[in-house]
Amino acid sequence: MAEPRIAPYGSWGSPISSDLIVRGVVGLEQTRLDGLDAYWLERRPGEGGRNVVVRRAPDGRTEDVTPQPFNVRTRVHEYGGGDFAVHDGILYFSNFADQRLYSRGPGVEPQPLTPEADRRYADMIVDARRRRIVAVREDHSEREPTNTLVGIDLEDGAERVLVSGNDFYSSPRLSPGGERLAWLAWNHPNMPWDGTELWICELGGDGLSGEAEKVAGGPEESVFQPEWSPDGTLHFVSDRTGWWNIYRRRGGRTEPLCEMEAEFGLPQWVFGMSTYAFESPARLVCAYIEQGSSRLASLDAETGRLEPIETPYSDVTSVRAGAGRIVFRGGSPTMPASVVSLDPATGEHEVLRRSSEVELDPGYVSIPRPVEFPTEGGRTAHAFFYPPANQDYAAPAGERPPLLVVSHGGPTSATTTTLNLGIQYRTSRGVAVLDVNYGGSTGYGREYRRRLDGMWGVVDVDDCANGARHLAERGQVDGGRLMIAGGSAGGYTTLCALTFRDAFAAGASHFGVSDVEALARETHKFESRYLDRLIGPYPERADLYRQRSPIHFADRLSCPVIFFQGLEDEVVPPNQAETMFEALREKGVPAAYVPFEGEQHGFRRAENIKRVLDGELYFFSRVFGFDLADPVEPVPIENL
Repeated sequence: MAEPRIAPYGSWGSPISSDLIVRGVVGLEQTRLDGLDAYWLERRPGEGGRNVVVRRAPDGRTEDVTPQPFNVRTRVHEYGGGDFAVHDGILYFSNFADQRLYSRGPGVEPQPLTPEADRRYADMIVDARRRRIVAVREDHSEREPTNTLVGIDLEDGAERVLVSGNDFYSSPRLSPGGERLAWLAWNHPNMPWDGTELWICELGGDGLSGEAEKVAGGPEESVFQPEWSPDGTLHFVSDRTGWWNIYRRRGGRTEPLCEMEAEFGLPQWVFGMSTYAFESPARLVCAYIEQGSSRLASLDAETGRLEPIETPYSDVTSVRAGAGRIVFRGGSPTMPASVVSLDPATGEHEVLRRSSEVELDPGYVSIPRPVEFPTEGGRTAHAFFYPPANQDYAAPAGERPPLLVVSHGGPTSATTTTLNLGIQYRTSRGVAVLDVNYGGSTGYGREYRRRLDGMWGVVDVDDCANGARHLAERGQVDGGRLMIAGGSAGGYTTLCALTFRDAFAAGASHFGVSDVEALARETHKFESRYLDRLIGPYPERADLYRQRSPIHFADRLSCPVIFFQGLEDEVVPPNQAETMFEALREKGVPAAYVPFEGEQHGFRRAENIKRVLDGELYFFSRVFGFDLADPVEPVPIENL
């Protein structure tokens, strides 16, 4: 191997190009099993971000089940999830363009089940006994949408409300014989990771719900993923001890299966999430998170014994089991997110679909290192550090790399260690990355998650700044070239850090919030009271909202920022980015604004994903004065 070429950090040539990243890359979500067939949802940037249901047959044949122009995506809660169900070879799905439910059997075209109306559907299950779909319905015919659980007749599409009265519903689940229905419900101002209730009821001969009984949950207990075991025992995940653990309801009593300081649940931003499934009445297969990384395990429901299942994956979600196999979505620092089938008897696994077919030479891959660092109040925060990695290059003696701090969205969410080609795009060019799980992130227990209560725009910002400072003080990065970037809530953290702190020299806001007061007034129903807990009740504490909104303090912002924004974003309207950009431009601070027609909250089209990757790097290279080895399309920068 040739000696590495000496070149400044940031100016290294890399085979991990933006074209390579978007070529053939897909998003993988929502695994399902139907008999011997495996299904999953594929998000395809190369098809304008269209979501496609894919089926994998036992003989290895893989085929698209939903044809053009159908886009399988519901808008319930705006974030969707639970977009399709499959039963006995028939697919039921929500189509994005009209939000109607459709069915498709073998050899026939998709047929509409629901009428043209201002309604949306999610989290469908098939009630075969009564020939109907049970689903969450969000009715937008009134000013504030109404959420209910409904039964939809498979013959004529007639809808009957089964459960109503709460602000939100999710996770309808039928017992094996169809006699009982379980579901989750919650009310404003709670989000589902704050407090939910688990209800069950008997279903009468007419299919309508009888008297309901609350069996778990409350305003300070988050219940996640109810499931009936094959023998009809109700199971669920609860954080009543401070950790999301698995419980069951038996003989009128609730009992834990395996109490431990680990997370068997996830924040329910979308429908249809699954962290466990039943191999048999007495054995579950489950995924759990410890210190930010997850693994697969087998859990004996009688003894409580948890036995890890050896796999190469450190990020495991969407777990399903049936027909003598397990299917899940898995990823690792060296492997992209993949749909994986595993034989529990032999431990052998097969990758059914990779989110990227790009084969990276290990010499260009940065392996994340878990980092714990001190932060405000004598606490400890968490992150993953990716040092620059490129076998073809070395930096001049004494030079330290620039650091990009990444702040994840949510903010109640978490970053993982699954191979992220966007991060590798940066590290292979000589830019270090710190991916922060700031206080408020999931995967570290309820107490860590609650650190953000009343402190959004403070705790997350402190943790990002302290993480960067920690690496700079240890000599691992250049303290004079610290950058921060994030999307949505991560964009808010970015803008707060750049406005209210002096730790960073530049930043990139991807559809980030700059006006939390406007967010509280204008956002959709699901999140309309989210900020009550994160900041304070609105409008009673409008003063706090103004204090935490960078848009009102643009005069304090004096470092370069680039803004990327979808013009059809209803979560964070474009005017927030445009106002911040104009303020910087008028002040004479270097700034750039890159809008995207047809994009909403997040970028789904290949050409736009490419533009964001290249544009952000180009912006930082101009700000910090390092030359890029590979040509990229320039971004117009004001005041540079």
